[in-house]
Amino acid sequence: MAKIAFIGLGTIGGPMAGHLARAGHELTVYNRSIGKAKTWSEAYGGTVATSPAKAAEDCDIVISCVGTDDDLSTVTLGREGAFRSMKPGSLFVDH
Repeated sequence: MAKIAFIGLGTIGGPMAGHLARAGHELTVYNRSIGKAKTWSEAYGGTVATSPAKAAEDCDIVISCVGTDDDLSTVTLGREGAFRSMKPGSLFVDH
């Protein structure tokens, strides 16, 4: 199974990440509100990261499900964005 980082656990992202976890993938999740990430982790397992960059470390796939273009820019290209730590050959998917 794949090692996946999932960024954005809102109304759409939370259930999507849950389906991936139930399918047996290893997930590390990040959400701007850490409480939402912890609640998700209690329900589905996985690891909670403190930044998109930390979530993306050593993952095969990084998935984002955030609300706006500015949010996407922040979680990918920002100071602690996922693109800073993604390993070569990993895949990025935005919803």
